[in-house]
Amino acid sequence: MGLYDGVDLRLNVPHSARMYDYFLGGFTNFAADREAAGHALAVAPWLLTGARVNRSFMHRSTRMLAEAGFDQFLDIGTGIPTSPNLHEIAQSVRPGARVVYADNDPIVLSHAQALLTGTPEGRTAYVEADVTDPARLLAAPGLRDTIDLTRPVALSLNALLHFVPDARGAYELVEHLKSALAPGSALVMTHVTPEFAPRDIADLVRIYASGGTEVQPRTRPEIARFFDGWTLLDPGLAPTPQWRPAPGEVPAAPGEASAYAAVALRP
Repeated sequence: MGLYDGVDLRLNVPHSARMYDYFLGGFTNFAADREAAGHALAVAPWLLTGARVNRSFMHRSTRMLAEAGFDQFLDIGTGIPTSPNLHEIAQSVRPGARVVYADNDPIVLSHAQALLTGTPEGRTAYVEADVTDPARLLAAPGLRDTIDLTRPVALSLNALLHFVPDARGAYELVEHLKSALAPGSALVMTHVTPEFAPRDIADLVRIYASGGTEVQPRTRPEIARFFDGWTLLDPGLAPTPQWRPAPGEVPAAPGEASAYAAVALRP
């Protein structure tokens, strides 16, 4: 059987995960995705930098948490695999780390096997689940068999929640996820904001909407609300390029990412 057998990828409709793959320079994208990405880049050429910066944050935050002792990771809204993936970063520091990826997207499902090649000492799993149904996601056997929710878990919601409008209960679902995690757990997040490039972001919202994807950028106070009750690590909720940049990393201006990033711990 082929990679895509039995999976309806709707190749004639642009898809946010495949567009992001295109921005990262990947090859898992098709004509509709490249056309929509072209329209997006025409109004916001900085998207290429923004994708790189978001990916770099995932690498930096995962490595920092692994070095701090975290050995359990739950990544929701995984997206198309692009090496190094989260488990590769975590297990390079802690070979025994356990990682669960969760997504409800057929394109990600079709590539899930690429996410399951961890270290012999560790374990990786893929769960088909929707973040808007957090109870079902947390009860998934693949998750429960891989990570222990009575111990600290690093929960990643990177570049995800701007695709969950308030009408679909974005804050409520995050609180549900947070409440299921043990003290000492971490919440890792990036989120698009209109604050740095409002006209570009408004145009991008329209472009994504025309392809059937609703996007809700949020302001800094609106994003900060997702972390209520948890302790933000330095430098707090910061423009993504400014969150603990790696030495030698190519600098980017806040407007080139138009997103905030943060890591917080549950007391």
